[in-house]
Amino acid sequence: MKLPISPRLLACCEYIAPGSRVADVGCDHGYLAIHLLQSGKARSVIASDIKEGPLRSAMENAEKYGVREQISFHLSDGVKSIPRDFDTLVCAGMGGDTMISILEAAPWLQSENYRLILQCQSKTPMLRQYLSEKGWCIERETVLRDGRFLYTVMAVRYSPGETLTPGQCYLSPALLLSRDEALGDYYRWVVGGLELATAHRNEPGLQDALRELQQLPQNYPFLEE
Repeated sequence: MKLPISPRLLACCEYIAPGSRVADVGCDHGYLAIHLLQSGKARSVIASDIKEGPLRSAMENAEKYGVREQISFHLSDGVKSIPRDFDTLVCAGMGGDTMISILEAAPWLQSENYRLILQCQSKTPMLRQYLSEKGWCIERETVLRDGRFLYTVMAVRYSPGETLTPGQCYLSPALLLSRDEALGDYYRWVVGGLELATAHRNEPGLQDALRELQQLPQNYPFLEE
C-alpha cells in the first residue's frame, strides 16, 4: 500500500539525518512519521497535534501502515506536552506566526542539541526574521513546487551570530546557495509581492527589502533566467 505523502513532506524527510529521534509537531495525518519509520530513517518518532481529530487520524494511519507501536502519540499545544527525548523537531504546514508561538513557549529549544526542520505555509519572512533575532541560524533552505504552489523547507540550528538583513528575511543566504530549479520563480514571486505591498504601504522595512532583492541578479544572474 503506497503512502500518499506530498512532495513538501518528502522534502522535509530528506533533511532528516539517519538515526534521528524526531518530534513531528502538528502531525496531522501522520504521513511524515510513517514514512520516516518505513524508510528506516528515524530511530524513533514522537507525533503530536493540538486537535484530537487529526491525532486520531494519525493513529489510524499508523495502524494501517504497520508502525502504530513505533510512534509515541501526544495531544499537545506545540511542544508543551511531549517528551523532550528527541534531537530533530519538524513543523510542517503551519504559518510562520504559529511556529513563532511554539518556539516562544519553549526557550529550552535554544540549544545546539536540537535541529529544527521548518516548512512554512505563510508569513515566512516574519519567521526568518524571528529566527535570526533569536539566535537561530538557517543552515540550509530549499524551494520546491508542490502542485500550483511554491514552498520552502529550512533546517535551523541555534547558533547566535549575525542577523539577517531585510532582504535576506525574504530570500535567505542559504536559499540563494541552493540554486534550486524553482528559485527563479520564487524570487520573482517574492519581488512581485513586495512591489505590490510597497505600492500600498510606505514602510521603510519593505522598501529596504525590495531594493536589496532588486539588486541581487547583479551577483546571481540565474535568478532572472
